Amino acid sequence: MYTATFTFAKGDFDDEFRALDQAIVEIAKSIPGYLGEEAWENATSGLISTVYYWDTLEALQQLIHHPKHIEAKERQAKWIDGYHIVVAQVLRSYGDGGISHPLAVTPVKTLGDFASSS
Repeated sequence: MYTATFTFAKGDFDDEFRALDQAIVEIAKSIPGYLGEEAWENATSGLISTVYYWDTLEALQQLIHHPKHIEAKERQAKWIDGYHIVVAQVLRSYGDGGISHPLAVTPVKTLGDFASSS
């Protein structure tokens, strides 16, 4: 599994941005291998971060190479005041089942399982 974390400083969002953003969300969700996403805002820094979860790197690359995503990358400076992207491979995912998570479909590991498999 893979993640693509998009962290950015919010600029001026207009209707054009919202329409393009929504189109990209729908495209991502339609790609086989899209597992979900999480987003939050840092109240201190004002940065917004969204983590997208993917079953395969090929699925993520389908979004990256989609014309709407390319359009957004070319026009991003109009709407955001800086960004950083991290693409990473997920080595483990575990929890106690107490919260919903896009990767919760993977087997739950206990802390002992995590520590012994490192």
